[in-house]
Amino acid sequence: MSLAYDILRLPHVPRALRAAAIAVLVLLLLPYAITPFYAFGEPLSTVMLWRRMIGEPVARIYVPLSRISPNLSLAVIIAEDGRFCGHYGVDLAEIRGGSTITQQVAKNLFLWPGRSYLRKALEFPLALWIDLVLSKRRILEIYLNIAEWGPNGQFGAEAGSRHAFGKSARDLSHYQAALLAAVLPNPHRRNARRPRPGLRRLASLYVDRSRRTPAAASCVRRTP
Repeated sequence: MSLAYDILRLPHVPRALRAAAIAVLVLLLLPYAITPFYAFGEPLSTVMLWRRMIGEPVARIYVPLSRISPNLSLAVIIAEDGRFCGHYGVDLAEIRGGSTITQQVAKNLFLWPGRSYLRKALEFPLALWIDLVLSKRRILEIYLNIAEWGPNGQFGAEAGSRHAFGKSARDLSHYQAALLAAVLPNPHRRNARRPRPGLRRLASLYVDRSRRTPAAASCVRRTP
């Protein structure tokens, strides 16, 4: 950061280049400034914002974690990030595998979909910052409310549950929650309403893992 500041102070740097560099720095730092405010409110993902801008449907009913079945919280942690309660936003033991839930929150809130080294480079420190600033419970709540869960703009657990099962996310059974968790990697090809054999097998696996490792969600349970 100090090197960038020194470059901007050099007299031979054109004014337009300085302005561009300042704009880039502001864009890079803005997510870090915004993150503390996400301790409250109902954040939207970049995909949701983009769909609204181009006139595509977005169905999302934000609900607090207390109104989402614990079955879904546990199933999603089991499916997406089994060490969620133990790492600091990035799972160094699985660094070459899939993104953690916190990394996906960073991507969904501030970055863009798709795979690229640049996005990963931006996502890594941002996930560490999100984990430092927000509680695990709040991170999971945000994730469950911005994840895409249906083929026609269904975002968040409530919209996903109503689309798939015609019921609220607070009433999901173990198996229904596991089906929704299994849909997450690709809701455009996987359908919890009409699950194929492969999706049913994966959901059964998540149910079994959830029953064997309930402590995976210990950090998001509300304390008395």
